[in-house]
Amino acid sequence: MINKRICTVEELKAFIGEILKSCKGNKVFLLRGDLASGKTTFVQEFSKVLGLKVDVTSPTFSVQNNYADKLYHYDIYQNGIEGFLSSGLLEELEKDGYHLIEWGDEKLESILKRYFMDYLVINIKKEDKDSRIYEVSKCTN
Repeated sequence: MINKRICTVEELKAFIGEILKSCKGNKVFLLRGDLASGKTTFVQEFSKVLGLKVDVTSPTFSVQNNYADKLYHYDIYQNGIEGFLSSGLLEELEKDGYHLIEWGDEKLESILKRYFMDYLVINIKKEDKDSRIYEVSKCTN
């Protein structure tokens, strides 16, 4: 598993490809980082790696965006984990495809562990205006 990488947006697709090759079976990704750290940009590049020709936007107010039933993009910043659960979105994680969850915190991690769901945590930090530090950790139940 790749633990840490500094990438520009141009290098991100190759890095995502490496992540996907090394984490077969994981379909839930918890994306963490400050505001404007690049979580949605990560999802945009992820969609390109999957070959999707879609306009990926942040689901801040809709909570979930679905792209071609292959990529599910969540943002739980507004409503927190309680809103995520009360909306029935935990069950969505059982669908085939990749589930990328912005602001997936330790509470969500605890729930995923309780239900024996494998996931990756990707912490994103600004390195400078053009690059980000990506730290990837894997949880396997």
